[in-house]
Formats: sequence, structure tokens, C-alpha cells
Amino acid sequence: MRAPCKRSGEKEEQEEKVAAAAGRLAGAPEAEECSDVDSDSDREMEGIRGPGGLVKDTLYLRSCQAHSVVPASCFLRQGSTPELNLRHHGLGPQGARALASALTSNPYVKRLDLRDNGLCGDGVEALAGALSKSSTICDVDLSENQMGVVGAQAICAALTVNPTMQKVQLAGNGLEEHAAQYLAELLLAHTGLKSLDLSYNQLTDHAGEILGPALAENTGLTELNISWNHLRGPGAIAFARGLEANIFLRVLDISYNGFGDPGASAVGEALKTNNVLEELNMSNNRISAVGALSLGLGLRVNQTLRILVMSRNPMRGEGCFGVLKSVRDNPMSALELLDFSEIQVDREFDDLASSVKVLLPALHVKTAAHRKELLPVFTPSLPASVPK
Repeated sequence: MRAPCKRSGEKEEQEEKVAAAAGRLAGAPEAEECSDVDSDSDREMEGIRGPGGLVKDTLYLRSCQAHSVVPASCFLRQGSTPELNLRHHGLGPQGARALASALTSNPYVKRLDLRDNGLCGDGVEALAGALSKSSTICDVDLSENQMGVVGAQAICAALTVNPTMQKVQLAGNGLEEHAAQYLAELLLAHTGLKSLDLSYNQLTDHAGEILGPALAENTGLTELNISWNHLRGPGAIAFARGLEANIFLRVLDISYNGFGDPGASAVGEALKTNNVLEELNMSNNRISAVGALSLGLGLRVNQTLRILVMSRNPMRGEGCFGVLKSVRDNPMSALELLDFSEIQVDREFDDLASSVKVLLPALHVKTAAHRKELLPVFTPSLPASVPK
């Protein structure tokens, strides 16, 4: 995550760099502080990209000059390639405003990566206007930009009116329960969105109560990552009930929350009726043996789940045994991977796993013992001067 949104720097030096970059259009090539510096003349650039590219660059450089920011040479070198990667470039809110003006006239960009740029709410608001009008950008990464609720409201409103968008990453933006309402509205209104990443935020149990009903009504989303949040108690249960009614989602990551036994039980109920979900990550969710057994009730009848990850839960061998026994009792199970990594099991579990392997030969079961075998400990070599 970047430092606070208010950035420091010498304005005069910055303006000189802007003027130097703008001077390139007048035939005075100038080096920029960026890797792989493009020092071609405008005539050479026109031969490579055509006049459309020059118009795009002219608008961008003028916008940078108007906002007193240093142009990103990566944007100038983008040409007609479909991906614009500006992650870790320190654009800030002003840089976002300059970029937004140029994006509206750029017909080439399909994937926009602005991760970790300190955009904050103001910068995201500026970009939202451009994204709402774009008919080409279908994949955007705005993770780690401290957008907060202001940015969440702006970006969700923009994406709601843009049917082109298919993948959105908003991880690590400090999104709390106040942003959940805007996220829910996005889920309800946008039927073309396929993938949404909300991981590493501050979404609480109240946010789960808001997002759950929206997930139930969503039509289109196939992949959702909401790991590393705070979905617990009633919020976890409400979210799981949304999964029960959803008929599109195929991949769900709810790891590193706090679902606990009540949440695990609710997920088990959802798996009884959900016939679409294929991958589910529930690792590190405070699930004990009791919650694991409740989850197993859904595994007894589910016919679509292929991957289930339950590692780092305090369910002990007893919980692992109960889950695996439920899988054994389901002749129509589609499970291919059952991950109990870092959970110790006993010989009784190993015997059960061997018998299940006969019934479901495609199933791979991972436990603490198996993990050690697959991932040997790396021991660095000692310097020659150190006695062994």
C-alpha cells in the first residue's frame, strides 16, 4: 500500500519536466525519467502509430501540462496495444485527472492496470467519468489506491452504466460497510460483470448482510474474491444464503474472514441446493469440528463442487474425517481436490482416504503430512567461512 494520498514534491521541477515532455511534439526529443525511454521524433512516431496515436498523445501531454504532472512515458509508448500497465507509477489524484482526459479518446485500451498509484477518492472519481464512457475497456485494476467510500461510490456508479466491463479488481482499498451498498447496487445492476475482487478490505458483518441479498439476485458474476475481510456472525450467514440462491457463480474465495461454525453451517445448506459452484476456498475461517460436520451435510448431496480448500481451520482430525466421510457417502460427488493443509490427521483418516480413493479415483486429498512431502523445507547453503 502506498503512503498517504497527499504527496510531496517540488512543483517547479515538475512543471519543467512537463514542459520538456510537451516540447517533444514540437520536434525537440527529450528523455523522461522512465525505463525504455522513447526518443523518436514525431515524424517517426507517426510512421509507427499513425496520426490517431499522435492526437491521443497530444491530448495527454496537454492534459498533463494543465494539471502540472509529469507525463507517463509508458502511456506515450502504448500505441495500439490493448493493455495499459501503469501500476506503481505514483500518479496520484492529479495524474489520474490527466489520464482520464486522454482515455476518453483512446480506442485501443482494453485492460487498464492502475494498481498502487495513490489515486484516492478524488483520482478514482476523475477516472470514473472516463470509464463510464469507454466502449473498449473491459478489465480494470484499481487495487491499493485508498479509494475509500468516495471512490467506491464513483466507480460503482460508472461501471453500472458501462456494459462493456467484465473484470474489476478493487482489492486493498479500505472499503468498509458504507461502501457495501454501492457494491451491492453494482451486483444488482451489472449483468456483464464476470469477475470481482474485493479482497484485503474492511468489509464487516453488516457488509455481509448487504452483499448477501445482492449476490442472490446477481446474474452474470462467475468469480468473486472477498478474502481477507471481516465477514462474521449474521453477515457471514446472510452472505452464505446469497450463495444458496445464486445460479452463476463458479469460483468463490471467502478465506481469511471469520465465518466460524454458524457460517460454515450456512455454507453447507447452500451447497445442498447450489448446482453451479465449482471452486470454494474457506481456509482460515475459525471453523471447528462442529462446523466442518455441518458443512459436510451439503457435501453429501452436492454434485458440482470440484475444489474445496479448508486449510488452517481449527477442525482437527475429527473435522477432516467428518468432511471426507460425507464426500464418501456421495456417489455423485465431483470433488477433485480436498485441501486440509496444515491440519494434522491420524491413521484412521488415512485409512478412510484410501477407501475413498477407490470410489473417487480423481480425488486428491491434502493434509499436513502430504503438504510436507510436496513442499520440502528449503535449507540455504552456508558461506564457506562458516564452520559446519
